[in-house]
Amino acid sequence: MTLKKQYDLVIVGGGASGFAAGYEAAHNGLDTVILEKGHSIGGSGNHVEGIFAVNSFMQKKHDDYKLTEEDVLNEELSYSHYKADTNTWKQYIAGSADIIQWLDDLGVKWLDVEPLGSGERTWHLFDGRCEAVIHQVMAPKFQELGGEIATQHEVEELLTEGGKVVGVRVKNLADQTVSDIKAKNVILATGGYLNNKDLIAKYTNYNSDQLIPCNSGKNTGDGLELAWNVGAQRYAMGTAMLFGGYIKDPDKPSYIYRYDEMNGAANQQSLLWVNEKGQRFVNEEVVDNFSEAGNALFTQNKFYTIMDQKTVDHLQNEGLYKAMGTYDYHNTKLPHLQAELDEALGRDAKFLTKADSIEELAEKLNLPELKATIDRYNELAAKGEDVDFGKSKDFMIPVAEGPFYAIEQGIGAFCTMGGLKINLENQVLDQQGAAIDGLYAIGNDAAGMLIGDTYGPNMPGTEGGYCFYSGKHVADLLSK
Repeated sequence: MTLKKQYDLVIVGGGASGFAAGYEAAHNGLDTVILEKGHSIGGSGNHVEGIFAVNSFMQKKHDDYKLTEEDVLNEELSYSHYKADTNTWKQYIAGSADIIQWLDDLGVKWLDVEPLGSGERTWHLFDGRCEAVIHQVMAPKFQELGGEIATQHEVEELLTEGGKVVGVRVKNLADQTVSDIKAKNVILATGGYLNNKDLIAKYTNYNSDQLIPCNSGKNTGDGLELAWNVGAQRYAMGTAMLFGGYIKDPDKPSYIYRYDEMNGAANQQSLLWVNEKGQRFVNEEVVDNFSEAGNALFTQNKFYTIMDQKTVDHLQNEGLYKAMGTYDYHNTKLPHLQAELDEALGRDAKFLTKADSIEELAEKLNLPELKATIDRYNELAAKGEDVDFGKSKDFMIPVAEGPFYAIEQGIGAFCTMGGLKINLENQVLDQQGAAIDGLYAIGNDAAGMLIGDTYGPNMPGTEGGYCFYSGKHVADLLSK
């Protein structure tokens, strides 16, 4: 498409937050273009399953729903050790139910609102995930209102005049041409930096060799770099939405394991975990808060899930030990588990090891303490009391009937949060805390205002919800 020389609003990034802002801006009469560097729109937003809200019309249909805005605010501030910004949370919480109604009025379809793991009932689940919201609702309505979408257009630089952002320099990746576009305002909605290993290594404590991005692959910190280059304050770096364990397969793209039954068994059933020596190191029920599980797993150099054939058969034929925690999974069994294990073994997948005895498994993986660990684990399982780590007897599943399986994993993550400091209007702030005129940040680029050092599945959907809230919030402010 041929881009115009000037717009009221340029949005950098065509994901959930970008389209929330884009639709609302176009609806409010702003001449708007969304610039997306990828071949297609949606980005990591396509994979979002549900979003947070407090006191929505959907929650009020559930008799067990008793949350108040004050409850949520206090819990989030406590969870973050008060690193989160109080006023940002107050504003977001107060507007969250309106976002659910807004999306519903636009024609978004829902499954229900549910808890997640040990979290509260705040996860408003989309029918068709957010992919349906973006592609079937937001993008078509945005274009109907005259909004423009330019894929394969990468913003290389923010244009400034007298300290104000007045546009962008953009490269058309299809033909490599570069042009300048003027704009009254620019919104950064580029989804954070999870896919930039250099930024992960420099600004986080995560081992990038263990960290497995489970997203679109396009979140490389573009918006952060653009803003930093015009004097923006670097803020609240260092936190990713960790997904706990995640199958570590060097031969396959990570996204294929998102709904994989091996992955679910290894990471969501509170089975036995051991480290690189074969030692147990945590109560495996930590999976009920998947980000805390990720923190625990990063304390080890390697880790494996160990299970026996009886466990595989139980999960496949009888039922789950517990509901899946990190995604919307409604099946009560893992009906393809054995087939997935056999397929991986058939191609000599590096993450999976099978043996007829624990001794053989320990030798194959060089886990010198595995035999002693499993003997102790089985002893505690038989007694029905985990005096070592305190796991419920319901999940002390013996490892006793061969063959035996070891699944090596890394730590999965969906996105980072933060990088830019913003005010309550989502204006990007400079080193002294003053607003950079004409520049706004939304979604993951701005969500450092909401977190401490660990994402909070205690209130599931907060990151996805903030994408929609912050996008609409800025578009409405710019329309006044």
